[in-house]
Amino acid sequence: MSQFRVIDSGIRGARANIAFDQALIDAHRAGQIPNTIRFLRFERSVLVGRHQLVSSEIHRDYCLENNIEIARRITGGGAIYFDRGQLGWELVFSRNTFGSKDLSKIAETICGAAALGLRNLGVDARFRPRNDIEVGGRKLCGTGGFFDGDTVFYQGTLLIESDPEEVVRALNVPKAKLEKRDLDRAAQRLVTLKELLPAPIPGIGEIQTALLEGFEEQLGITLSYADPSSTEEEQAMQNLADEIGADTFVYELDNSITATPTYTGTVSVPGGTVSAHVRLEGAQSNRLREVMFSGDFFISPPRILFDLEAALRGVSVIELASVSGRFFDNASIETLSLEAATFQAALEEALHNA
Repeated sequence: MSQFRVIDSGIRGARANIAFDQALIDAHRAGQIPNTIRFLRFERSVLVGRHQLVSSEIHRDYCLENNIEIARRITGGGAIYFDRGQLGWELVFSRNTFGSKDLSKIAETICGAAALGLRNLGVDARFRPRNDIEVGGRKLCGTGGFFDGDTVFYQGTLLIESDPEEVVRALNVPKAKLEKRDLDRAAQRLVTLKELLPAPIPGIGEIQTALLEGFEEQLGITLSYADPSSTEEEQAMQNLADEIGADTFVYELDNSITATPTYTGTVSVPGGTVSAHVRLEGAQSNRLREVMFSGDFFISPPRILFDLEAALRGVSVIELASVSGRFFDNASIETLSLEAATFQAALEEALHNA
């Protein structure tokens, strides 16, 4: 039976929380901390996924005018609005802990455990692929994660209470995404514990206990409680100062496609949306000067896309398919319901638009 440490890092700013995420991963990879469950909460903020464009996903002016912090996660997936009405939970653990090294199976296992804990509160929560926990077809908890070497990082966001109008004002939800689910408003896709349970809703401590009971029972783990270590806190502060707290990190993808001309191709599949942004060079514009990918997908490890972008730099257009094909054949990549062919299709669409 695996032992997990449980910590609660309290309420922090968005960039400070993400910096702690990275510290948690680094400390686990270095063998400085055991397998860990962390609870976290946020001040008002919006978080874009690791591969998303801020300009596409949020209403930046509204956020800046209303003191809503803008941050970039180190995990993939879509943009999220956070305030004190949401509870974050995350697990960092060794890859072989639950008997599978497949990310989609790990997601199903962990989400099933979280759903079991939520059922202890009296809501009929169920896992819905690829990575949601739902009640009656409405999302109560979104999740996502990735591998970093032998370390797995997996996190979720539980909606306790929410102001749907504020979410819609802060996030830019594409109309097409709403139409796909036959919804008039983004808020109708979400549900909160406050809506599902009679008043008064459980306190944070009771909710955490329920989730931990689900993790213990479903995952077959034992728990010990502790405070965040000084190692994690110091590294988190360093991460915040060096990278994650900087605007250059938050807006790095937006800044990289401001040069012109840039051609974009977008492909949507059940596993997510992938956009390829391409700049060409050469007398006949027949060579890739630069490629960048964005979207709401999960890919593990996240930095693998930077390797792909580097591998495609300077490649002639006619060699694109063979070079990208060899890259995916040789790389160790894991995704949640997304095929390598989706990235290639987005590239082809971008070149078609050139």
